Amino acid sequence: MSDEAVLQKILNKIDRKGYKAYKDLEGEYNLGLCTIFIDHVQSDPFAPPSRFRARVSANKGGFPEELVTCSAERIATEDFLARCFSSAIHQKAKVAENTPKINITVDRGRQEILERSAAVFKKEYVEARFSVGLPARGRTILGKKAAEILCNILPDIIETSLVWKNIDQDRAKKHIYANMAQEYLRKQLIEKKLVAFIADGSILPRESGISNRPMPRDQALPFKSPNELAISLEDHKGHKIRGSGIPEGVTLIAGGGYHGKSTLLQGVEQGVYNHIPGDGRELVVTRSSAYKIRAEDGRRVARVDISPFINKLPGGRSTENFSSEDASGSTSQAANIMETIEIGTDLLLMDEDTSATNFMIRDARMQKLVSKEKEPITPFIDNVQVLYNELGISSLLVIGGSGDYLDVADTVLLLDEYLPYLVTAEGKKVAKTYQTGRKNEGGGSFGSIKKRIPLPSSLDPQKGRKVKIAGRGTHGIQFGRDYIDLSFVEQLIDPSQTRAIGDLIYFLVQKGYLDGKKSLAKSLQQVFLLLEEKGLDIISPFYGQHPGEYARPRPLEVAAAINRLRSLKIK
Repeated sequence: MSDEAVLQKILNKIDRKGYKAYKDLEGEYNLGLCTIFIDHVQSDPFAPPSRFRARVSANKGGFPEELVTCSAERIATEDFLARCFSSAIHQKAKVAENTPKINITVDRGRQEILERSAAVFKKEYVEARFSVGLPARGRTILGKKAAEILCNILPDIIETSLVWKNIDQDRAKKHIYANMAQEYLRKQLIEKKLVAFIADGSILPRESGISNRPMPRDQALPFKSPNELAISLEDHKGHKIRGSGIPEGVTLIAGGGYHGKSTLLQGVEQGVYNHIPGDGRELVVTRSSAYKIRAEDGRRVARVDISPFINKLPGGRSTENFSSEDASGSTSQAANIMETIEIGTDLLLMDEDTSATNFMIRDARMQKLVSKEKEPITPFIDNVQVLYNELGISSLLVIGGSGDYLDVADTVLLLDEYLPYLVTAEGKKVAKTYQTGRKNEGGGSFGSIKKRIPLPSSLDPQKGRKVKIAGRGTHGIQFGRDYIDLSFVEQLIDPSQTRAIGDLIYFLVQKGYLDGKKSLAKSLQQVFLLLEEKGLDIISPFYGQHPGEYARPRPLEVAAAINRLRSLKIK
C-alpha cells in the first residue's frame, strides 16, 4: 500500500500531462486516519467521474459496538453516514474562496431511509463510496489542484463525517431510532390484521407537487385518527403510539375534491419505506408488499392471464395468455394487477383519478344498455371482495364519484378538510336506501394465478458489442437497445433504485436465476434471499471495488421493469 507522499509524487509527476495520465493514480493509499481506494479513473474530463472509497478502521472511527446490533440499525447507520459525508462536502465547498472547486459527490438519499451501497458499516471499519471529478483545464491535468483536493480537502471531509466523536451523535441516534421504530410498527400490522397505520400528528401533505419534502407544520393540518379506528401500537422501546389502524378488507377513501383523499393514499403508498426524522411520514407504515395500481395506456404486455377481469374478446380471442404492444387503459390495469399478484402482494392501492373508468365500474344503466354477453370486462368492483376472500388481498381505494363501491366496502373513510372520519355505517345506510339495481358480473371465483417464465435470451443488455445498462432518473432504464419506461411505477422513489434494477436484471440472467425454467416470482425470491445475505454489492459490475450508487428496490418494482421490457418473451 502506498502513502500520501507517493500520492503527492504521482500528482506532481503527471501535472500538465494529458488527462489519461490520471490512470496512474489507481490503487490504495494510507493517509493516516484513513485509507483511500481509487478504484477507477475516468478516461477524460467529460466521462463519468472517478470512483473512490474512503475507509476508516474501527479503532480510529471510534463507533460504539452497541450502536449496531441488527440489520435495521446497520441500514440506518449507513444511510446516516452517507448523509454526513454529503454534508461535509457542502460545508467544505463553502469555507474559502481560494479552495479549488470540489467535484465530489456521494449518493446521500432523500426523505427515505433505504439500504444503500454509498456507505458501509462493519465491525472492522466504516467506509464511504463516492465519485470525484478530477480537475483539468480542457484535457490537461491540473495536478496541484488535484493534490489539494485529495491530500487536504478529502481527508478533512472524511474526518468530519466518518469519525464518531466528530458527528452529531444525537442526530445519529434519532435516525437509527426512527428506522427501528418504523420496522417494529410494520411488523405488528399482520398480527393486528391491519394493512397500514398512520400515527396521530403525521404531516401527510408535501410542500409541492414536485417535492417529497413535508409541507411546513405551520401550514399543514396534522393527521388525527377518528376514535373508531384509533389503536395504540408499541415501538421497539415500548413507547405507545396512537393513530389510525386501517383494517384488512376493502377500504374506501371518500370525500370532496381537494379535501386530502389522494394525499392520504400517497402517504400510505410511501409507507412501504421508512422515513427520516422530521419527514412527517416517519410514523406512517404500510405492509411491505403493498402496490399502487393504475391504468397505463400504451404499455407492452407479455402473456399475462387477465381473464379474471377481461374475457371473451370479439372473435373468440383468449385472454388467458394476453399480449399487446399497446395495451388500453383497462387491459393495462388488469395486467398490472395480475403481474403484481403473481409476485406476491397482499394490498392493492388505487385512485380513481388514475384508473380506467370502465375497468373500475359498470353501472346499472350501462348494464341495461349493453348486455353482459357483449361486455368482455368484469369490473374491479365485482372482484374486489373475491380477491380478499380467496387470496387474502386487501384493497385501499380512493373513490369520489362512484357510490356503487359502498355496496362492497368493509370500511369507509370520509376526508373533510384533510381530517378523516369513519362513516362505514352511514355508507351502508346510503347504499341500502338508494339501491341502484346493479348486478354483480363476477364469476364467483377469482381462479388460480399462473406463473410466468421469462426467456433469458429476451433480456439482452447488449448494444452493439457492449453491455449498455443505465438508469435514467427515477423512472427509466436504458437496457441494451430498449428503454424501459417506469413512469407509472409510482412507488419507485430514488434514481439509485432504478440503477440497481437495471444491473439486477442483468445479474438475474448472467448468474442463471432467470434460466428459462423457473418462474419470475421464484427467480426474484431466490435473488432477494442472496441480497439479504451478501448485500447490494453483489450485483455490481465493479464487485470487489466501488459497487456503484445503489438503493435497494423491492421485488415488485424489479418485476415491473422486466414486464415493461419490450423485448421480453414468456414461455
